[in-house]
Amino acid sequence: MKTPSPSRSAWPAILPVRHQISRRAWLRGTGTLLALPWLEAMLPAFATRAQAAAASSPPRRFLAMNYGLGFHGPNLFPTAAGRDYPLTPYLEPLKQHRADFTLFSGLSHDEQNGANGHTSELTWLTTAKHPGLPGFRNSISLDQTLIEKLNPNTRFPSLILNVGGSDSMSWTANGVNLPAESSPSRLFAQLFINGTPAQVQTQLRELKRGRSILDTVNAEAKKLHQALGKRDQEKFEQYLTSVRELETHIQAHEAWALRPKPKVDAKPPTDVQDRTDIIARTRLMHDLMALALRTDSTRFITYKAGGMNAVPKIEGVKQDWHNLSHHGQDEMKIEELSLIEKAEFSELARFLDLLKTAQEGPSTLLDQTIVLAGSNLGNASSHSWRDLPILVAGGGFRHGQHLIVGGPGHENARFANLFVQIAHRLDVGLEKFGSSDGTHVRGFELI
Repeated sequence: MKTPSPSRSAWPAILPVRHQISRRAWLRGTGTLLALPWLEAMLPAFATRAQAAAASSPPRRFLAMNYGLGFHGPNLFPTAAGRDYPLTPYLEPLKQHRADFTLFSGLSHDEQNGANGHTSELTWLTTAKHPGLPGFRNSISLDQTLIEKLNPNTRFPSLILNVGGSDSMSWTANGVNLPAESSPSRLFAQLFINGTPAQVQTQLRELKRGRSILDTVNAEAKKLHQALGKRDQEKFEQYLTSVRELETHIQAHEAWALRPKPKVDAKPPTDVQDRTDIIARTRLMHDLMALALRTDSTRFITYKAGGMNAVPKIEGVKQDWHNLSHHGQDEMKIEELSLIEKAEFSELARFLDLLKTAQEGPSTLLDQTIVLAGSNLGNASSHSWRDLPILVAGGGFRHGQHLIVGGPGHENARFANLFVQIAHRLDVGLEKFGSSDGTHVRGFELI
């Protein structure tokens, strides 16, 4: 008679005895340090199942992508809420990911009327009011707040990217816009190409020189601070905060300069020189973002996508993209605009494919990455910053639905409340961010 197998609940709650390897173990040799991947031997010898699960959990990540010219609402938003909503023309390319994302209607930031119809782009991740008007000073963006709280142990605290410019969605606590990288070839080199020993030593000398300059500045700053009035001291303290942040970054770069970069199968990309070939440019950036997340080179990315005062290289499009966004309900313009925006959603679907097919233990890269995609304009034709198109994919939320979370126009719910929920998912216990009011976006829950 065959002896029945014990039930799973009858198994002992410990793992076999073994020697434990430190989770921060390194391979050492000939002056080189190489970080080990996570191994089962890094678990405590008597780890419980809960400890084993926690130790093997891949890190959570956050990616924000802003499309500055918005999307034509009737082609995006379903008329019905819930899980059985009919697919719209723009959601059709995403149908294979229907269970992986949530579309929101009725969200906006407060008081976004600014210097012109597009300045709300400055505050999409910050929520600051009246962007670009006299006296305006931006506040810290969500991504930089998360980085400050979590202090991720990655080569790059964040990647700040733009499809074709140097401005970004990321802002410091002092209201300084962080510069973006727009060259895929330069980005690939930063991520994956190791310098020669001579280049590494030159980099280290430059970093140490920068640190010594900051040491001198700090010493002089203490003397100067004592001689300033109260108001000047406040301004000067903001400057010193920036210096201290720069010191921290230099120290982190010194440590990473000696570590080999990840090896990937991908070939170095060639930049697309034609700035109007927007989909090809976007595709290169999407590929590199996926590689950066997959290799844990960073856990935070902001990406300024799309939009230009030119005719994009998309079949059937013959007019300037910005002009098309101001269609004034002209059906012929809307038809051309739709060709552009459908291409954007098709490329977004391909990017989500890259994340979903990358396995991380029992989950996927998409499961571990909160992808926030949308725009600062709800109706680009009228420069309206209400009723924003907002989509969140991945990250462990209960997706597969269209949530109407606020009424139209002035009755919109607060977009910043969604920021707080995203922070909580990343284990950052923010009670408030920007214009949030302490409530959550209803219906948006964790799995």
